[in-house]
Amino acid sequence: WGEPIPVYYQDGIPKVLSEHELPLLLPEVDKYLPTESGEPPLARAKDWKYNPETKGEDRGEDCEYEYSTMPGWAGSSWYFLRYMDAHNDKEFASKEAVNYWQNVDLYIGGAEHATGHLLYVRFWTKFLNDLGLIPCDEPAKKLINQGMIQGVSDKLYKTKSKGNTAWLFNKEKQQFIPSTISNDIHDIFYSSDIYKVVDPNDIIEINIDINWVNNGVFKTEHFSDLFLRLPEYKNAYFVCEGGYYYKGKFYDNEWHVEGKRDFKTKQEVEKMSKSKWNVVSPDDMVEQYGADCLRLYEMFLGPLEQSKPWNTNGISGVSNFIRKLWRLYEKDDVFAVSNEPATKPELKTLHKTIKKIAHDIENFSFNTSVSNFMICVNELTEQKCNKREILEPLAILISPYAPHIAEELWNKLGHTESITYATFPTCIEEFLVESTFNYPVSFNGKTRFFQEYDRSLSKEDVEKEVLTLEQTQKYLEGKTPKKIIVVHNKIVNIVI
Repeated sequence: WGEPIPVYYQDGIPKVLSEHELPLLLPEVDKYLPTESGEPPLARAKDWKYNPETKGEDRGEDCEYEYSTMPGWAGSSWYFLRYMDAHNDKEFASKEAVNYWQNVDLYIGGAEHATGHLLYVRFWTKFLNDLGLIPCDEPAKKLINQGMIQGVSDKLYKTKSKGNTAWLFNKEKQQFIPSTISNDIHDIFYSSDIYKVVDPNDIIEINIDINWVNNGVFKTEHFSDLFLRLPEYKNAYFVCEGGYYYKGKFYDNEWHVEGKRDFKTKQEVEKMSKSKWNVVSPDDMVEQYGADCLRLYEMFLGPLEQSKPWNTNGISGVSNFIRKLWRLYEKDDVFAVSNEPATKPELKTLHKTIKKIAHDIENFSFNTSVSNFMICVNELTEQKCNKREILEPLAILISPYAPHIAEELWNKLGHTESITYATFPTCIEEFLVESTFNYPVSFNGKTRFFQEYDRSLSKEDVEKEVLTLEQTQKYLEGKTPKKIIVVHNKIVNIVI
């Protein structure tokens, strides 16, 4: 469904509307479907005719409009220009507006969007530029094609031919041998860890619902679901190393291997598709883990521009991180933060994170942002930090990534206005400067221990301090050092 084409037919000859008659608006139709005779949906419109003016007061006969519409991407290829001057009733945008705004600063779209929209928006932009209507020949200054979230498909191996004989494991011979399992002829499936015992030319793959599988093992309680979805296989045999399943019940074979009841699937990374039964519903993930957890995990999967396989098992780690973040704001399981001044290590952790997150946002490196948040929360947890001076900026910092939990933390911290309006934190470099250095102290070139000293100490002062240490006297064993080498803020080496 798109814009109507401003064309009418007079005596079978197509003619265009005059410019003053534009725009031609879409009429009302009873439904957006072709007519029973196969004409486009616009043919359903009642009294939608064009009556061209003739000489004097006479009017010509009603003419049929063109019923086809422009493709849906026609309007979407230039509408971004209209936003520059949306109320202009003389032209799509004034020269002043297009010269000021020009093209889009940043455009983010997926790979399929590139062929369904970006291809055409470039055509239209260059066309309008050739006409001298806009000053740029590219629709966007910067383009990012985000990668696709791929799914992990689960497949079953089935023999093309039906039969009553299956390859079962013989414990005595330590190999699979053909064995009669039924008097009837049925479909036979094989676990993915043993399917190679069958002639490869007799094997086909069948996709099954990923919700019926746990870490590559078919959940036997879902046999009934499989049979409902694929009723033609309700009498099939499912062979694994320890025996076989028939109608969901397990049967040991004569030489079965104890404990080998897992019926395994073949897992393969593919595009998410309903036909492959590997679609993960965001609604289910939000219901179980929350929207913030889903957002963070999608970012954590990998670089923005690369395709990434979805793995539901990994989302629990991000869920644990969110819980750990929340616990920073609690004391004795009650939400409370301290107004005590932050320590130097705590300030260093915060401002180190601010610097990294600001860099990552500018470079669209969202996966490393999530990693940095995890490092920050781990460090603050070890420092037992519960200080407002640290935790308020941290809530703002994480709000673009986990907006819901950040908003709730902000409210519990006593703020009545949304965290959206809070000033984004700025890195203060002085908090990142190390005031001390942990010197490795060596004897004849071999490091024996470390000792921390203020960076402002001179080489002579460091030498004096090291010689007074009990550990130094232990390694000297009463001897006088032949030479002491101090490389400032690097190393101490005592030669004996």
